[in-house]
Amino acid sequence: MLTSPSPASSPASFSASVPRLVVAAPASGSGKTTVATGLMAALAGRGLAVSPHKVGPDYIDPGYHALATGRTGRNLDAFLCGPELIAPLFLHGARGCDIAVVEGVMGLYDGAAGQGELASTAQVAKLLRAPVVLVVDASSQSRSVAALVHGFVTWDPLVRIGGVILNKVGSDRHEELLRQALESVGVPVLGVLRRAPQVDTPSRHLGLVPVAERQGAAVEAVAAMGAQVERGCDLAALEALARSAGPLPGDRAPWAPGGPAPGPGGGRAPVVAVAGGAAFTFSYAEHAELLAAAGAEVVALDPLTDEKLPEGTAGLVVGGGFPEVYAAELSANEPLREAVAALALSGAPVAAECAGLLYLCRELDGKPMCGVLDATARMTDRLTLGYRDAVAVSDSTLAPAGTRMRGHEFHRTAVEPGAGEAAAWGLRAPVRRVEGFVRRGVHASYLHTHWASEPGVARRFVERCRTS
Repeated sequence: MLTSPSPASSPASFSASVPRLVVAAPASGSGKTTVATGLMAALAGRGLAVSPHKVGPDYIDPGYHALATGRTGRNLDAFLCGPELIAPLFLHGARGCDIAVVEGVMGLYDGAAGQGELASTAQVAKLLRAPVVLVVDASSQSRSVAALVHGFVTWDPLVRIGGVILNKVGSDRHEELLRQALESVGVPVLGVLRRAPQVDTPSRHLGLVPVAERQGAAVEAVAAMGAQVERGCDLAALEALARSAGPLPGDRAPWAPGGPAPGPGGGRAPVVAVAGGAAFTFSYAEHAELLAAAGAEVVALDPLTDEKLPEGTAGLVVGGGFPEVYAAELSANEPLREAVAALALSGAPVAAECAGLLYLCRELDGKPMCGVLDATARMTDRLTLGYRDAVAVSDSTLAPAGTRMRGHEFHRTAVEPGAGEAAAWGLRAPVRRVEGFVRRGVHASYLHTHWASEPGVARRFVERCRTS
């Protein structure tokens, strides 16, 4: 059984002043994930309940955060969910915690392309009124670090950079030069980390390898990150910086998934299977919470090992992940492929995103898949990446035609054809096109969406599970 939604909020059940800080960097590759994950692990090792968060749509880093803290890693994406939901979603995840650590995305001021600060780490830090710790890759500089940090500190006066952590420092002499240079900037050095290849995590075509695929190795990597931060950072100063964050602006309350939609005649909750396991690791925790709040019994399914759908399955959700890595194993599980095809043929609701889309195709890289869609999928050399403004083209189990949502594409695969006779979404950029498939109860698309931005999606899906 997947996690049930948290209880409804009350003024006594949360604090809008939870200590918090944002871990950011001048650019990708500076060491944000190592520092953020290590800091979470180090603080948790001191007995603190740490709430982990990630700016942006990334699914992989939150897995490492969860391993470090023992709590669900959650995303804060101002493009997918809107700026107005950032604080409520943060409070929802941070309920009952002693401190929260938010890992940024890309460079501090990088956001949705061509849309100013939207979805940037800087915007999220301002929405949360959270101090920022800037992680700087110092491996190829000394005095120039002062100019770099000064520029980031002064670029936006509303972003409060409370300290710097110097990463990949080569020697004691190198550290001394860096500290001397930063004295003129007036920003404290809160940590110095030496080059440590043992904390590196393996990557492939879409970023880090997910925790679910590494198991013991991931545990060791997170422990190494925590130990490195414990040795090299001033944890007391970082805690004090987090406590300096004041109350969130306005009358903020935690986001809540809401109550169940009324079903005709009541009766047993419909069973919704949600795919997971190593092949399907891309899912926002709020989706399962919304499904449960809408009245579903949410049950986990691993298409790599489970040979049948959960008993009484009335609907299926298959999110993103790496089916191309596990194509042979997924194809070999013929009993489950046949069960998924039969469920779709019956008209039951099936929602598939990205990896789920590939799984529903006839084949993936020549290996048989579920055959729900009259389409084939293959790996390519081209990366498709970016935020998308979308409108539902066809009525479906997720949304009526005309519904507007925002999403994110991130894949190196192609599906031919790219859309069915009834397409799922119309996209405006980077080129106008339709994509995805709507057929019977199936909604399959490359687009990753965050249902917290449109709770009606989960309610509509569960209602269709009741009546299909």
